Amino acid sequence: MHIAEGILSPTECAVWYAAAAPFVIHGARQVVRQVKEHPENRLLLATAGAFTFVLSAIKLPSVSGSSSHPTGTGVGAVLFKPPVMAFLGMIVLIFQALLLAHGGISTLGANTFSMAIAGPWVGYAFYRLTKKLGGPDALAIFLCMVFADFSTYCVTSFQLAIAFPDPHSGILGAAGKFLGIFAVTQIPLALAEGVLGILLFRFLARVAGPQLRSLGVLSGGADGPADASMKETAGV
Repeated sequence: MHIAEGILSPTECAVWYAAAAPFVIHGARQVVRQVKEHPENRLLLATAGAFTFVLSAIKLPSVSGSSSHPTGTGVGAVLFKPPVMAFLGMIVLIFQALLLAHGGISTLGANTFSMAIAGPWVGYAFYRLTKKLGGPDALAIFLCMVFADFSTYCVTSFQLAIAFPDPHSGILGAAGKFLGIFAVTQIPLALAEGVLGILLFRFLARVAGPQLRSLGVLSGGADGPADASMKETAGV
């Protein structure tokens, strides 16, 4: 979700900057560490950032009178874990604010917190839970993508509710209204993003299988059980 310039007060902008800063700094250190220790994964890092940039820049009309877009942050969360996505997501949001007028610089902290921090962590939690319960890789990736997308809009709804509480029902009442505008219409987009995530990882399993297994995304040897499960789920 991209909150535009002028929507939040200067105080609220400062608070969200402060909340996002520790995650982004830690994420930047993780990116540097990843590049130094595993230079062979640079292309995967670039893929995660590019996927997020492209998907989150697509604005689709919504029946609620607003617009919606995918987020794409689940890919980086699966590949490199959520801290890395805090930094990559912030870079994506800066470029979109400056080049596409999508979001804003004053609201960068709030947008980073919802799309690049909260979303990846929620999606990754579903990914790890599915893997722990013995679910197939494709299902784990699907759920990660879906909930990373959906939770971003839920967090943004609460951010807007804090900024514009309902005169009668307060923050919770306002949150319900914003969730009705954004989160409900996001469900089909989140599901579509989950399917797209499976297709992307099917492709990556073919061209970068060893790197994915070294990252723990795919288990088993070459064309092992996890790879076979991914391909079967993706329809090949």
